This record gives sequence, structure tokens and C-alpha cells, in this order.
Amino acid sequence: MDFIGTILFPIKWAVEAILVFWHGVWTGLGLHPDAGLTWVLSVVGLVLVVRAALIPIFVRQIKSQRRMLEVAPQIKKIQDKYKGKKDQFSREAMSRETMELYKRTGTNPLSSCLPLLIQMPIFFSLFSVLSEAQKYDTAHQAGVGFLNGPLSKSFGEASLFNIAPLKLAISTADGNWTVIIIAAVMVILMTGSQFITQLQIMSKNQSPEMKASPTYKQQRILLYILPLVFAFSGYAFPLGVMFYWLTSNIWTMVQQFLVIRNMPTPGSEAALAREARMARKSQRRGISIIEDNAVVASGPEAKVTTQRSQPVNKNRAKKQGGKK
Repeated sequence: MDFIGTILFPIKWAVEAILVFWHGVWTGLGLHPDAGLTWVLSVVGLVLVVRAALIPIFVRQIKSQRRMLEVAPQIKKIQDKYKGKKDQFSREAMSRETMELYKRTGTNPLSSCLPLLIQMPIFFSLFSVLSEAQKYDTAHQAGVGFLNGPLSKSFGEASLFNIAPLKLAISTADGNWTVIIIAAVMVILMTGSQFITQLQIMSKNQSPEMKASPTYKQQRILLYILPLVFAFSGYAFPLGVMFYWLTSNIWTMVQQFLVIRNMPTPGSEAALAREARMARKSQRRGISIIEDNAVVASGPEAKVTTQRSQPVNKNRAKKQGGKK
């Protein structure tokens, strides 16, 4: 086993365990054990488990991004301090002061990449599991964990509609237009979901300070470069792996929508929209309370209030009595 294989071994073992678990669930619900749909749904289940496990890391990522926003003015001061100085001493001093600021404030500039970095080994492990499953021999070569010989053969031979093997990609379709069409549709969906996710971050969840930073310009470039990445992946990766990527992208899009709506970046357009929603909600609640009180006051047991009569002395009472 090579170095990469040694690193991926425990991840592949976990991937196989989750795949086999979901395969057993769908088979128990009546799906055919060798059907491509059964294995596709097993891959979807793998995504749900992985992404659910990453939710605490995603929350930490959001908090770290908030802290990065808070220290952005201090970082700008450090950069301005050494602006135009290209000697090695100045560069080392700027780097040292920046790292000390990160350490003092508990921020990590790489936190935004952490969920992606964690997912990549899982992604390549799934790719390896699928590749090895389609290369079984007459003894039905098993995986490294729960994917035994028969299951490995089933996964390797599984196909959608009995004409689109999950092991094939556009590059290996060899004229199978069903595989090419399915892969092309998935590339479009993957590109669209990623574009929407990135666009809603840039348009709604960025403060004016963040939009003026160089990072924002880099994000705008990535917004249009990522489709090229998905076009390459759609050409090279098999359908089984692409289903993982597509499901993960949809999860990210929905998750990002909920975060922007409920936990927006302070000062962003989404934050202003949330404040407006909260204000309208509070106003409606106040009107509802007033209306409820009015209904209670007009009920059958309501007390009728009249103007309080002023007391008069005895002499004045007699005079009023004599005038009648």
C-alpha cells in the first residue's frame, strides 16, 4: 500500500461502512440490491451523514469569519504600515505582526477552507472505492471494510436505467449517450448550485468593508472560474462520484441560504433585511396584543367605566335640591 493509500485507508473504511449501511436501509425498504438507484441513494445518504457531521465545523467557520471581519481594520493598519516596503526584514515583520494579531484574537484565515479540506479526502476515498469496485476479479475483490466481494461487484456493475453504469464518465462513456447526457445535466446543476451559493454570499452577505477588500475581488474571479472546474470534473469523474458532488453542492446552497437569512454578516444587505423582518414581526406582535386586549375589554364581563362625579358639600346639595 502506497503513502496516499495508507492515509486514505481509514477514510475509505468509513465510506464503505456508511455506503453499506444505507444500501441495507434502501434494500430493506424494497429496492433491488443491485439497482443503480439503490447505490445512488446510498451515495446521497453518505453525503447527508458527512455534511451533518460537519455542521459544528461549519458553525466554527462562521464564528471565525465574524472575528476576521472584526480584525480586518487592524490588518489593514499593519498592511499600510509596511506598504511599499519590499525588503525581507519588512516582509517578515509584517508577517510576524499579522500572525500575532491572529493568535491574540483567536482568528484563523484558513477556517473558511476547513470544511472543503475535510471533504476532499472523503471525495477521493469514494472515487477510490468506486474505481476498485469496478475492477473486481473472478474472486470478487472486496473493499477495505464492509464492502465485501458480492457488494463490491454489485457497486461496480450498478447502472441507472440499466444503461448508464455508475462507473462510467464522459471520458470513458465510449459512445454511451445516456451517460453523456446524465453527466452533462449534472454538470449544469452542479455549476448552477455553486454559482447561486457564491453569488448570494457576495451580493447579500458582504459588508461594505468586505466588498472593498482584495478578497472580494478574488471571490468575483472564482465565481466565474469554478464553472470550468466543474466542466473538467464532469468530463473526468464517474457518475457515482458526481452524484456525491452534486448532492453536497445542493446541501451547501440550502445551508448557506439559511445561514445568510438567520445569521447574516453584520452590516451586510442580509443583516439589514433581517432587521427589517424582525421589526415587522415585532410590530405585528404589538398590534396583535392590542387587539387581544381590546377583545377582552369588550367582553361580557368587562367593567363599564364612567366619568367620576365630583363630591359636593351639604350646603351646595341643599341649594341644588331647592332649585328643582
